[in-house]
Amino acid sequence: MASVVIGVDVGTSGTKSGIYDEAGRLVSSAFEESNLIYLKPAWVEQRPDDIERSVHNTIRNAIERGGVKPADVAAIAIDGQMGGVSTVDANWEPVTRYDSWLDTRCAPFLETLKAHSSEILASSGGMPSYNHGPKILYWKNEFPEVWERIRAFIQPAAYVAGRLAGLRGDEAFIDPTYLSYSAFADTANRRWNEDLISHYHLDVSKFPRIVDPWHVIGRVTSAAAAATGLLAGTPIAAGCGDGAANVLGGGLVEPNMTYDLAGTSACLSVVTDRFVTDHVSGTMITSAHVIPGLYTIGGYVAGGGLNLRWFRDVICGPECKLWEELGLNPYNEIDRMAANAPLGADRLFFLPHFAGRSTPNDPSMRGGFFGLTWRHTKDHMARSILESIAYEYSLYREAISRFAPFIEFSRIIGFGGGAKSALFRQMKSDILNLPYSCLERDEFGTLGSAMIAGKSVGLFDDLAATARKFSANQRNETLPIPDNGSQYVALSKFYKELIAASSVLFDKLSAFES
Repeated sequence: MASVVIGVDVGTSGTKSGIYDEAGRLVSSAFEESNLIYLKPAWVEQRPDDIERSVHNTIRNAIERGGVKPADVAAIAIDGQMGGVSTVDANWEPVTRYDSWLDTRCAPFLETLKAHSSEILASSGGMPSYNHGPKILYWKNEFPEVWERIRAFIQPAAYVAGRLAGLRGDEAFIDPTYLSYSAFADTANRRWNEDLISHYHLDVSKFPRIVDPWHVIGRVTSAAAAATGLLAGTPIAAGCGDGAANVLGGGLVEPNMTYDLAGTSACLSVVTDRFVTDHVSGTMITSAHVIPGLYTIGGYVAGGGLNLRWFRDVICGPECKLWEELGLNPYNEIDRMAANAPLGADRLFFLPHFAGRSTPNDPSMRGGFFGLTWRHTKDHMARSILESIAYEYSLYREAISRFAPFIEFSRIIGFGGGAKSALFRQMKSDILNLPYSCLERDEFGTLGSAMIAGKSVGLFDDLAATARKFSANQRNETLPIPDNGSQYVALSKFYKELIAASSVLFDKLSAFES
C-alpha cells in the first residue's frame, strides 16, 4: 500500500480516527463514544485518560480494519474540542480533568473580563464566553495550589498528541485556530496579547507556544506505538480545532462560503479573507482558518446536538430501547417524530441553551419548552428542538450582516450528523431563505486532520488546493419553500422576543442555583 495518513477527531460526542490514502479516499475508520461526567449542576468534565484511551483504541481499530501496515502511515494529526481547557504539569501529566466547553462553573470570572470586553473582542475575535479565558482565571483564583502545579493550559487534542510524542510541559503548543476562544490572544497576528495577560496577573509561561497546524511537534514513542499499533517514530502534526478541521475537510477555502456544522455544537459560519469582529452586537466569533489569510465568522449553540441526545435518553427512553432492539437508528426515528408535527410545532418553542447561551454570551440562560399544552406530544417536542437551532441561525445571519455587510450569502453547505436530515435541512433553508446542500462525504473532521498530517511530511504541498481537490460534490439540494418561509417570519420574530424576555428570568433563576 502507498503512504496513508491518519486524522483523529476528539469530539464532544466521541473520538473518531480515519485513515486516508494520498487521493483523499477513506481506507477505514473507527469511533468510540465519549464519557461526559456531570458531577454537579453546571459541571461537565472528561477524564484525560478516557480521552487518551479512546484515541489509542480508534487508531488501533482503524489500522486493523483497514489492514494497514504501520510502516505505511506517513503521519498523524489530531483535532479536537475548541472551547475547553486541559492542563499538564512539567512532565506532561494531567493536573485537572478536561474542563469542557460545556462546563459553566467559570461564569463568575466572565464578569472580571467584561471590563476589557472591547479589547478582547477586537484582539481575540470573540467576546469572553465559557472558553479558555474565564476557565484559566477560575483555576488560578479558586485553586491556587492546583495553579502552581499547572505548567500549561492546552486543548484535549494537544494533550493526547503530547502523550503520544512523550513531550514535556515546556513543549506545550496550540495552533491559531483555537485562539479566538482564549480571550488573551492577538488572533490576526497569531500571537498572545501579553498586555491582557499581564493585566489579569497571569503567567505568560503557562500559555503554550503557537505553531502552524502542520508543524511536527514530535514522533510516536515506543509506548504509544504499543498502545496504538503505530510505528514508533511516526511524525505527529500539531493539528487544529475540530471546527477548523471540518471546514478544511469540507473544502470550504473560499470567501463567502457559508456552512452549517450540524454536530454536537450547532454552528453557522462563513469564510472571509478579512479579520473583522462583531463590534455591533458582540454576538459572533471570528476565528483563524487553517489556511493563513482566511478566517471564519460564526456563532454556535453549545450542545445543540446534545439536546437530541438528551431527548433520546430522557424523553424517549422506552422507545429508544425498542428502536435499538429492532436495529433502528434512534435519531432517524426522532426525525420521523418531528416530521409528524406541523410547521411551528403548533406554537411550541424550545430554548436550546442547557448550559447557557454562547453567542451572544448569556451564562444564566438555560433550556426549556415554552407554550406546552395538553395537545402537544413528543412529536411536537422533537420538531421544536430542531426549529430552535434554525431560529438561532437566523439571528446569527442578522448579526453578521450588521457588522460585515460585504458578506454575500448565496447558499448553505451542511455537514455533520444533523445535515443528514431532510427535514432539518428544509427548516434551515426555509427560515434562512437560502438553498441548502450537503456534501457527498459523511466525514470531514478526520479528513481535514489527515490533510494536515500529509502537509506536515510533504505529501500535500498546498492545503487549499488539496482541499478543493478532495472536496465532495454537493448533493441533496434543498430549496426554500416560499409559503413555509412566510410562516416562519413571524415565528422567528417571536423566538427572538422569547429569548430576550426569558433572559431576565434566567438571571433571577441563577440566584437560586448559586
